[in-house]
Amino acid sequence: MEDCIRIVREHYDSDVQYEWDRLERHPFEFAITTKMMDRYIKPGDRILDIGGGPGRYSIYYAKNGCDVTLVDLSEENIKFALEKSKETNVNIKAVSGDAREVSKFIKGEFDHIFVMGPMYHLLEEKDRIKALNEAMSLLKNGGLIYVSFILMFAGMIFYMKSTPEMLLLESEQIFIDSVLRGNSYAGDAFTKAFFIDQKSIIPFMDKFNLEKKHLFGQEGILAPCEINLLNQSQEAIDKWTAIAEQLCERDELLSYSEHAMYIGKKI
Repeated sequence: MEDCIRIVREHYDSDVQYEWDRLERHPFEFAITTKMMDRYIKPGDRILDIGGGPGRYSIYYAKNGCDVTLVDLSEENIKFALEKSKETNVNIKAVSGDAREVSKFIKGEFDHIFVMGPMYHLLEEKDRIKALNEAMSLLKNGGLIYVSFILMFAGMIFYMKSTPEMLLLESEQIFIDSVLRGNSYAGDAFTKAFFIDQKSIIPFMDKFNLEKKHLFGQEGILAPCEINLLNQSQEAIDKWTAIAEQLCERDELLSYSEHAMYIGKKI
């Protein structure tokens, strides 16, 4: 597992700007996700953003008056987030560290904890459980946790949308076979990554002392046609985004998204 962690760290260290720009290339994810999170997060709330990369969500919520601490595996992501926060005249605290050990270097209780990156890259369930137990230990009673997953069908959407002939490669057959069998997949992708079968999310999150508030697709129904939609007028984009926001919690439509978020209340 430690080799996987090193590979993931080096992946994100190598091109921080590319990761920062990701949510500009894929704006539906950020728009729908913040729309859901904004229901609960208020100015003055304390937020711990675990695995928050170069700080897109951290800086957004700091701008909205929240007290934000960012933790990320990549030291380069942390440096970038601190620089970007200065450029935008907001204050965040930021430290590099492993999500499985976050309570060793972060103290106190938080109103909200984001776990948006670790579930993408911890390949073994015991490590995903450890990371969430660490997060739960820092979440106040009644606080909310926001956990993101890469969905299995995200890979198929990527093939169809960007590289249709890639599924002919022998190297892709293990992933495709996992899709066909209805299993999750852990292994080689854009880096070492975990793709979860959507039916496994609720049973996994039921292992923790949480009351489910929401499970939704972070791109709504828009991921498969994202490229075409982004070439439309702003009026059309806004209309499609509004429709997607209304449909994002429908279980039968979850596989239209590449990412899913579980929001739970600590009880």
